[in-house]
Amino acid sequence: MHDDLERADGVQPTGSPPPGGGASLTDRLDRLPFTRRHGRLVVGSGVGWALDAMDVGLIAFVIAALRVQWELSPTQMSWIASVGFLGMALGASVGGLLADRVGRRQVFALTLLVYGLATGAAALATSVAALMALRFVVGLGLGAELPVASTLVSEFAPARIRGRVVVVLEAFWAIGWMLAALIGYLVVPSGDDGWRWALVIGAAPAAYAIVVRRGLPESVRFLVARGRTAEAERVVRSFEEAAGVPAPRATVTPASPRAAGPPEGTSHRTAGGPSALWTPGLRRRTAGAWGVWFFVNFSYYGAFTWLPSLLVADGYTLVQSFGYTLVITLAQLPGYAAAAVLVERWGRRPTLASFLVGSAVAAVLLGTAGTPAGVVAAGMLLSFFNLGAWGALYAVTPEIYPTALRATGAGWAAGFGRVASIAAPLSVPPLLVLGGTATVFGVFAVAFVLAAGCALALPELRGRVLDA
Repeated sequence: MHDDLERADGVQPTGSPPPGGGASLTDRLDRLPFTRRHGRLVVGSGVGWALDAMDVGLIAFVIAALRVQWELSPTQMSWIASVGFLGMALGASVGGLLADRVGRRQVFALTLLVYGLATGAAALATSVAALMALRFVVGLGLGAELPVASTLVSEFAPARIRGRVVVVLEAFWAIGWMLAALIGYLVVPSGDDGWRWALVIGAAPAAYAIVVRRGLPESVRFLVARGRTAEAERVVRSFEEAAGVPAPRATVTPASPRAAGPPEGTSHRTAGGPSALWTPGLRRRTAGAWGVWFFVNFSYYGAFTWLPSLLVADGYTLVQSFGYTLVITLAQLPGYAAAAVLVERWGRRPTLASFLVGSAVAAVLLGTAGTPAGVVAAGMLLSFFNLGAWGALYAVTPEIYPTALRATGAGWAAGFGRVASIAAPLSVPPLLVLGGTATVFGVFAVAFVLAAGCALALPELRGRVLDA
């Protein structure tokens, strides 16, 4: 995988200046080729990402099953979905703050543990209220995990292919969603307790948290910003050894003459916590990022959380609905692959905006599709463009902030977006009454267009070294 990432970018590692010889720790890290050590980091983080997606995806199938078994009303179904997103909004904001204070790896492991245990407990729920309470706790872990994981990977990836690496990480979402679709198709309809067994399977992240805590490195940029240079040196050396790079003759610490000012990550621009996201130098990019996150969350979670239930409401059987959703999900992977190439060729901003416009077109087609073949084709287009847009969004968000604000900025953008994901499932029942499925997906299409407009406010940082 690492060779393909380098070749696809057209930049060969042999042309980089040799690490060491007075380079800072972060410079040494940026100059390395993509190695197997990077690959293990991406896969290790990606497994957590996939388990996150699996849990988010499972609830769509669980709600569709409980609609029949518990005779849920549309309002109850909406609240079961939305309460998880309420937890995600809070989790994303708090998780980013914690990651900038105690470390990316620590928070990543904690989030997996929280939502894994809560998902397992949800399998024992006997009432709507109990299920909602546990889904809120699940959301806390889910919301915090995604921006923290993308920040961790972004801070290790070589600058020339950073966007591509983060999109590859995001592609694990498709794997997790396909696992959810498989479990939904094979396990949920198997009996009255099928949905419970599906949630038991969703508890796997609790065990995986141990792997994350023991196996993944802490961010070098975080360690440097905290003055933990000895730990940062050990991490950089492990990546240099993986690349076959000899030990440097000398290492310049952040307090060296190279850094004419405060240590890396502690400049005046990074002080003040969340309020610093709205300082003059960051205000425009924060507004753009929050706008994209809001409208993308509204459309994505409104569409995909309700898709199995909407298909059932349109006359398809539960098994047919789950089968169509599984096929639609398969189109996510080529969407990520296209975005992974284009974020380094076109750039982050044009890729994000183009895929969002494509998502709008696909949403209109899905809302007006009248045959099973039309539903599947339009749904696959929506999966392709929408998940490609997600990949570009996760690539651009961490890199627009300096180190000491990176996880906070990504977390608060994601948290603001989760506000829309709370509202989206709740908006579907009244929209259905107003104009049916076509109106629902028409509103989602408008939201995608608005997200594309907000993307134009983001800076283009393709190939740039992360700001300290």
